[in-house]
Amino acid sequence: MPIPELSGGPRDSIRSYELRQGRLTSGQRRALEQHWETFGVSAGAGMLDLDQIFGRRAPRVLDIGSGMGETTVLLAEQHPENDYLALEVHLPGVGALIRRAAAGGLRNLRVLRADARDVVCNRLPANSLDEAWIFFPDPWVKRRQHKRRLVGPEFIGALAWRLKANGRLSLATDWEDLAEHMRQVCDQECGLINLSGRGHFAPRPAWRPLTKFEQRGMRLGHRVRDLVFACAGPAGSSAAKEPTEG
Repeated sequence: MPIPELSGGPRDSIRSYELRQGRLTSGQRRALEQHWETFGVSAGAGMLDLDQIFGRRAPRVLDIGSGMGETTVLLAEQHPENDYLALEVHLPGVGALIRRAAAGGLRNLRVLRADARDVVCNRLPANSLDEAWIFFPDPWVKRRQHKRRLVGPEFIGALAWRLKANGRLSLATDWEDLAEHMRQVCDQECGLINLSGRGHFAPRPAWRPLTKFEQRGMRLGHRVRDLVFACAGPAGSSAAKEPTEG
């Protein structure tokens, strides 16, 4: 099969990611060749039909930036009653996730190699998600790079619009400056409620797996910060106003 192309992208060409030229391992390439048709969602420009993609109607979880797929696969194994859609732009991560999913024989996980801004703002229906995760996004630490951060008012507003009433948004980072930025952005979104209280971070959720990436950050002395928000109301309510597309 052809290597899945990266679909979508911000109209202003400011990307929240930098494509790394990492090589596919033989196992990742083999997983893509043998199992993409099962686990991959083909690129396209239309609205995503999640019932058709998963072949059923179930609680839906969106993992934005799934990395090498450790968290997504583990939780999909633990919760077969949920469906998990992973977004990842880096091909080795897509290959690694599919390899893990195939080894586990998972039926409730799909991966889309696409720009998160395009998917959230243009391809997901309102009230279509029960939960969304943004774990350890690129911090873009230099001040001139802050405009490239994924978590911004427009994106979070669009994401809140896609969450069902009382749906959850969970975020985590090991960069203090980014943690403060994400807290401020999400606290200012009228469609979200900080479950730890406005201005506060959350305790580390017991359900969130400790990945190798997070362990590395902790060894470097980075403090991991978590945030958990709930959607204040269904799209169309006074608490969830439709955002402008990003």
